[in-house]
Amino acid sequence: MAGTPKIYPVILSGGSGTRLWPMSRAHYPKQLLPLAGDKTMLQTTALRFADLDRFEQPTVIANDQHRFIVAEQLREIGFNWQDLILEPVGRNTAPAAAIAALRLTERDPNAMMLLLPSDHVIGDLGAFHAALDTAQAAAESGWLTTFGMEPSRPETGYGYIQRGSPVDGVAKAFAVSKFIEKPNMERAIKLIDQGDVYWNSGMFLFSAWQYLEELQRYRPDILDACKKALSKASSDLDFLRLDRDALESCPADSIDYAVMEHTKRAAVVPANIDWNDVGAWQALWDISEKDEDGNVLIGDAVTNHSSDCYIRAHDRQMIAAIGVSNLTIVATNDAVLVTDNDHSQKVKDIVETLKKDDRPEALHHTRVYRPWGSYQDIDEEERFRVKRIVVQPGAVLSLQRHQHRSEHWVVVKGLAKVRCGGDEFLVNENQSTYIPKQTIHRLENVGEDPLHLIEVQVGDYVGEDDIERLEDTYGRENTIPVE
Repeated sequence: MAGTPKIYPVILSGGSGTRLWPMSRAHYPKQLLPLAGDKTMLQTTALRFADLDRFEQPTVIANDQHRFIVAEQLREIGFNWQDLILEPVGRNTAPAAAIAALRLTERDPNAMMLLLPSDHVIGDLGAFHAALDTAQAAAESGWLTTFGMEPSRPETGYGYIQRGSPVDGVAKAFAVSKFIEKPNMERAIKLIDQGDVYWNSGMFLFSAWQYLEELQRYRPDILDACKKALSKASSDLDFLRLDRDALESCPADSIDYAVMEHTKRAAVVPANIDWNDVGAWQALWDISEKDEDGNVLIGDAVTNHSSDCYIRAHDRQMIAAIGVSNLTIVATNDAVLVTDNDHSQKVKDIVETLKKDDRPEALHHTRVYRPWGSYQDIDEEERFRVKRIVVQPGAVLSLQRHQHRSEHWVVVKGLAKVRCGGDEFLVNENQSTYIPKQTIHRLENVGEDPLHLIEVQVGDYVGEDDIERLEDTYGRENTIPVE
C-alpha cells in the first residue's frame, strides 16, 4: 500500500447510560450531558480530533432519536463531520463498526479506522496520542488493535485483556492472549496481582478493510445485514439514515465477541491516559474535585458532618445531607437517586424496573428537546396540561393540528409568528392567542432571541401522540392522532 494510511475517527454515540440515571435517560443519555466539565461528553470527544493534520473528518454514528441534539451540539463547537449516520435501532458495536468501515472503504480503501465511544474521559491527551502512534504502527502491520488501560485498582465494572507475546517490530504492543469477562472482586484482585492485564477500554484502531475481512470470516450474518442497511440507506437533511428493516434483522453483538476474541490478529496497546468510561456515579466521584471532606458538591448542595459523597442538584433543587458518608445523591425535578457508592453499578436495575412499569422517568426528563428548541412540563392532570416552550431564533414548528385538545399560548419573552386556520399574525411579549382543536396551526420564532411561551392544553386527551403533522421542516414522521 502506497503512503501512510490516514486515520478516520469514528465516534459512537448510541448508548443510553442507564447507570447514570436520573441525569441520563434513554431520550437524553449521558454522552449528551456536561457531566465531566463545561462541555458535553460528545463535544469533548469530538474536540480530540481538532488536529486535522493527523485525522480526517470524523464519522459520527448516533441513535436516530438523538439526531437533532447530536447535530446541534457538534455545531456549537464548530465541528464538521464527514458522515452523521443514524441507527433506527441499536445493535451494539460490531454492526456500528461494520457500517462505518463499509462507508470509509468506499471513500478510501486504505482507511485506518479509530473507533471511540463518545462517553469516555481522557485526561492526558499527550499520552493518548503516544498510544495512538503505537496502535497505528501495529495496525499498519496488520493487527486489529485495542487499547488496554493500565489498571489502578481491582475493578469489577470492567472487562480485562491479558497480554501475550510482544508484536514483532512494534515496541509497546502485544498480541492479545485472552479477553476476560467482568470479574468478581476476588478474581479482580488476582488479575491485578498478575501484572499482565489491562482494563478493556472498548477503543480500537484498525484497517477498515481488515476489520471487514475478519467480520466476514467470523460473523458474515452481521456483515450481510449491515451491507443491506447501508445499501438501502436514505439521506435526510444532514443525516444518513440506515434502513430499519435491514438493521433490525442484524444480530446485536460487540466487536470483542464478534471478532476480537476469534481473530489471530488481535493486539493490545497498554495506555496510561487518565481514562475513565464514566460508567457509574462512583466514576464521576473519582475524577471530580473534592472538598476537604472528600465530597463532590454540584449545584445547590449543603453538607454537615458528611464525607466521601457525590451530591448533584439540578433544576433549582436543593439538597442538604447530614451525617452521611459514601453516598451518591442526585436530584432532578422529577426524580431523586440515593445509593451507597458501593452499589452504584446497580442503578441500571432501577431503570429496568421503571421500564417494566412503563414509567416516563426511564425515558425522558420533564424538559424534552426537539429540533426547534425544547418544552418542559409544568403541570398535568386529567383534561389539561401546562408546558413551557422555548423556540430557537428562526426555528419553526411543524404545520399541525390536534383532534382532541385546544391550546392557549401566552408569550412571555420574544416575538411569535402564528398561523391559525387561514389567519397569520404576530404575538408579542405579554400577549396571548387561542388555537381551537382540529384547527391547522403553526408557531415560528421570527425574533433574534429565543421565544418563550406558556402553553395550556385543554381537552379529553393531552398526550404527545395527538399530533397530525401536515408539513415538517425537519422531516419527522407524522404522529397518528389518538381516536
